[in-house]
Amino acid sequence: MAYDFLGLVNDIAKRLNETELTEDDFPTAVGVYAAFKDSVNSSIRHINHSHFFYPFNHNVENEVMTAGESRYPIPDTAKYVDYNSFRITRSTDPKVDEGRKLEPMSYGEYLRLYVDQEYETDASKGSMPRYVVRAPNQEYILTPMPDEAYSYQYEYYMNAPDLEEYDDVPTIPENYRYLIVEGSMYYAYMFRDNIEQAGIAQKKFENGIKNMRSILVNEHMYFKAY
Repeated sequence: MAYDFLGLVNDIAKRLNETELTEDDFPTAVGVYAAFKDSVNSSIRHINHSHFFYPFNHNVENEVMTAGESRYPIPDTAKYVDYNSFRITRSTDPKVDEGRKLEPMSYGEYLRLYVDQEYETDASKGSMPRYVVRAPNQEYILTPMPDEAYSYQYEYYMNAPDLEEYDDVPTIPENYRYLIVEGSMYYAYMFRDNIEQAGIAQKKFENGIKNMRSILVNEHMYFKAY
C-alpha cells in the first residue's frame, strides 16, 4: 500500500475492520473516516512537535539579497532558524570567489552599531554583509547593508504541513509509518471512547517516539583531544 495520506487512513480502517477508502471517495469521506484523517494528522503533529531537530524537517534556503535592503522575512514554515548557518555563496554576478560565513550579532549590538543603515537610501554606501541578526519579529537582518544582490544560504527546521490530498506524503520517513499508525490508533480509539485500547496505543506511540529520537537525533556530546 502506498505511503501517503490515503494509505495511512486505510491502515487505521483495516485495524478497525472498516471498509478501505479509494482515491475517488477519499475527498468526500465523512463520519468515522473524517476522524481517521484527523487522527493521522494529529499523530504526525505530535511526532513533529516532540523534537525541534528531526533531520527529515531540515531545509536549506537559497536566497538573493536586494541591494539597499537589510531586513528579510523567515519562511512561513520555519520552526527554528539556525543563525550559525548563514553564508554568502560563490557567484559570478556580483563576483564572489569564495563562500563566507556570516557571524551572528545580537539585536542590541546591531542597534548600537548599524541601525542607521535602515534609513540609508543610497545602496552604494553598503557593502558585502558580514553579520546576521535575529530580529524580535519574524525577520532577520543582514549587516552591513548589502550593496549588491549577493546569493546566500541558511538552514532551518520546518513545521511540516498537515496532509490534505489523498496522495500527500509525510516528511517522516516511511520506515516510521508504523509509528504514525500507532499514534493515529490512539486518537481513533479516543474518538470511539475505547479508553483501554487508547491507553495501550498511547504507550506504544510514546515508546516509539523515544526510540526514533535516540536513532535520528543523537544528543550525546563527545569531546576529542587534539
